[in-house]
Amino acid sequence: MSYLVLARKYRPRRFSEMVGQGHVVQALSNALSTQRLHHAYLFTGTRGVGKTTVSRILAKSLNCQGVDGQGGITAEPCGVCQACSDIDSGRFVDYTELDAASNRGVDEVQALLEQAVYKPVQGRFKVFMIDEVHMLTNTAFNAMLKTLEEPPEYLKFVLATTDPQKVPVTVLSRCLQFNLRPMAPETIVEHLQEVLTTEQLSHEPGALRLLARAARGSMRDALSLTDQAIAFGAGSLSDATVRQMLGSVDRSHVFALIEALAAGDGKTVVQTVDALRLQGLSAASTLEDMALVLQRMAVLAAVPDAAQDTDPDTPQLVALSRAMPADETQLLYSLCLHGRGELGLAPDEYAALTMVLLRLLAFKPNTLAQPAEKKTLKSEPALQVAPPDAPSVAPSVVPPEPPQGRVVPVVSKPAPELTKTAPIAAGAVPPAEPLPALMPVTVRVAPESRADVAAALAAPVVLQPTDDGAHWQQVVQTLVASEAITALVRELALQSQLVARDADHWLLRVERESLNQGNNRERLQAALHQAGFEVKLSVEIGRVLDSPAKRATAFAQQRQQAAEQLIHSDPQVQALISEFGAKILSIKPI
Repeated sequence: MSYLVLARKYRPRRFSEMVGQGHVVQALSNALSTQRLHHAYLFTGTRGVGKTTVSRILAKSLNCQGVDGQGGITAEPCGVCQACSDIDSGRFVDYTELDAASNRGVDEVQALLEQAVYKPVQGRFKVFMIDEVHMLTNTAFNAMLKTLEEPPEYLKFVLATTDPQKVPVTVLSRCLQFNLRPMAPETIVEHLQEVLTTEQLSHEPGALRLLARAARGSMRDALSLTDQAIAFGAGSLSDATVRQMLGSVDRSHVFALIEALAAGDGKTVVQTVDALRLQGLSAASTLEDMALVLQRMAVLAAVPDAAQDTDPDTPQLVALSRAMPADETQLLYSLCLHGRGELGLAPDEYAALTMVLLRLLAFKPNTLAQPAEKKTLKSEPALQVAPPDAPSVAPSVVPPEPPQGRVVPVVSKPAPELTKTAPIAAGAVPPAEPLPALMPVTVRVAPESRADVAAALAAPVVLQPTDDGAHWQQVVQTLVASEAITALVRELALQSQLVARDADHWLLRVERESLNQGNNRERLQAALHQAGFEVKLSVEIGRVLDSPAKRATAFAQQRQQAAEQLIHSDPQVQALISEFGAKILSIKPI
């Protein structure tokens, strides 16, 4: 006797055997029980989630004759009558399946529709099932529109597709549409356990979890991979053999990589990648597993109660979620997702994997040297206010060293409009010739310590407008509108505060060190040069009280408050609330 693959052997025969599609089963069962039947159904969803299976069960429900031959339309077909057995075996003359991928022309559709004029031969209804219906040509769709809209009372259409966006709206409007969802990994694991228990095959829970993740929501793929794993493992499914078959990375390697990245240990990262190369494990699979682990870490960090007691990896996931800050977890998750697309571009995928992982270390504050020109405005010596040919200043009148965090006047290029009004530095002896003009720079206090900044980030900060805030907002809006800055550079501009500026030097302040990493500052400075601002940028870490992002938030809050006040004060709204007990669910400004 020939072997029957698991995907066919365990194909559901009735609605009660369907897995993971309870919303579709409930709707169809209720419709069949009350006999409120539509003439056309459209089932959508990815491969292997049960579109064809639901179609066959629906056809059996419509044509079931019962065990005694006296049955009618039912939500629970008997499975033993002539109609049910013929549909299961593919021999029922009144049930026709058309594969639109290979029969997509108007001639094939017209040949199918010619059968619609004849009443059923054996069953109660004729059922036309068109699989991958989105593959039909526009002419074929147009040929079936009239029959699809007003078919004979004995004819039912069942359409299935993996890409409903390609189905014309004229067809969608004539069908009841049901979206079959991808299977959750937990649902696949439970079903595989039942199947393997019935088959009396030994298996490990870790192996089933690997198969469930590899199936990507498709139950058919999960059963096909299980067949392959049974053959690969000589009748048993162990974690090691399934991992070897799939080329999956051991979770220990993934945990080691994330732990090293959290600690800023680049040496361990490189050594682990070299170990993956020697073992021949997939770089793409490594990034995929890392993304799954990071997603779990982010959930555990935000919702500690979401830990699963049945997952043996939970203790290590909890520890990693506490070791890595939330912003680094999100950044690494994004790098892993985008890094998978870079693997094919590099000549060596393991070298590309190393670069993707080391990219996080480039953004960690403790792994990079501080920029040599950081806080230039605070380190300018006070004696630079005198030109080279100016008379020397007596030691007794040299200005005292400015306190830490104070900005003193510095020499700048003479500005024509300020030549006569620029102030002269305190303590300087007036020379015979006029001194170059000086431009005053805002005196500011030193930025808060890192502990103060961390505490300030936890509490909401009210916008405190500054004189330079409006100017910086206008500059940033111009750069964003022209798309001169994007991604992290745009975030640096939006989240920063302009705290001091002179003719050729601007100082920005941000609250998060991750924005002041890499070449973000240089790229923002280059964008300013292209916009006509020939200035040099410096960035410091501190509490931000006036930034373009905070101004946008404050403006949105003002609009929201104005809209709410307008609605609540409207006489008609007040009358509806008082007379009918109406409630305002949400208000959005237009």
